[in-house]
Amino acid sequence: MGSSPAAAEGSAPPDGAVPSVYVLAHGARHDPTSFELLWRANGAIRRRALAAADDAVARALCQRISAPRPGWAGLSMDRPRLMGILNVTPDSFSDGGTFLNEASAIAHGVAMAEAGADIIDVGGESTRPGAAPIGTGEEIRRVLPVVRALAERGIVVSLDTRHAPVMEAGLAAGAAIINDITALSGDPAALAVVARSDCAIVLMHMRGEPATMQVEPRYDCAPLDVFDFLAERLRACDAAGIDRRRLCVDPGIGFGKTLSHNCQILAMLALYHCFGVPVMVGASRKSFIAALSRGEAATERLGGSIAVALAGVEQGVQVLRVHDVAATAQALAVWNGIKSVVGTTPGKG
Repeated sequence: MGSSPAAAEGSAPPDGAVPSVYVLAHGARHDPTSFELLWRANGAIRRRALAAADDAVARALCQRISAPRPGWAGLSMDRPRLMGILNVTPDSFSDGGTFLNEASAIAHGVAMAEAGADIIDVGGESTRPGAAPIGTGEEIRRVLPVVRALAERGIVVSLDTRHAPVMEAGLAAGAAIINDITALSGDPAALAVVARSDCAIVLMHMRGEPATMQVEPRYDCAPLDVFDFLAERLRACDAAGIDRRRLCVDPGIGFGKTLSHNCQILAMLALYHCFGVPVMVGASRKSFIAALSRGEAATERLGGSIAVALAGVEQGVQVLRVHDVAATAQALAVWNGIKSVVGTTPGKG
């Protein structure tokens, strides 16, 4: 298991002493109250507090991190957006086979949109732990009719794929987003395919391949190692001529990570706002929820899924990828209602 991000206190690193300095904001993303600088030194993670009120560096960081994000995939980022999961597969971990039929898949996508999903994420290849890859022809056969039908209804469609031929076919059928678990690194042609389009893109972190990713994954510090990977993939997109306003990052909960790694990353999601792009979290129904609770089956993990969603939006996450759209939308509505009166003076009535 990788080391915890628990860090030793220390002064700021001298110039050139370390390759990277990381910034962790505390408080709401739109109004951070304090910051920490984190860096690696002698095998440990060190940190130094910065107060936004009295430190010029912190004030500049506050401005960068809290700045409004531009619209993404045609959606404003002024509130959390819901991405409904639609698995057109026989073997996905939670609902494999339920929506393999084209008509049932389309109906479920429409129902999720009506329940409050801003995006429907269509996937034709299971990437659960231990899953074997399938051919691109079969993946295209599964997803294309569903993508086309939902896009024709005016729904914002995301295509969950790591294969360039599937991306190309899906974009031609109306997909607005490519959601790639390999962050456009799994297929050598993927960067060129999306660069030729104007689609939005989700860059996700995964350690290894789905078939083997949960076999003793190790990190020096999971949140920072994920940060470094995503930073490299953002630079690759820059080099390919892809505008950063098209990009979103996802730390990849459950993809090559232990229970401890997942919890560390979820506790430090604010790290990823330093990229200046939207942050997505997809933790719905995943096994770490059962590991923290009582071993519930995937379909019995709604409470834990909502807990993670609220922990994410509390740290400024802009996109939540979920199975249970209506319940999550309700939780967000209540959360927003409570947050709207925080700091106000109670009145009569």
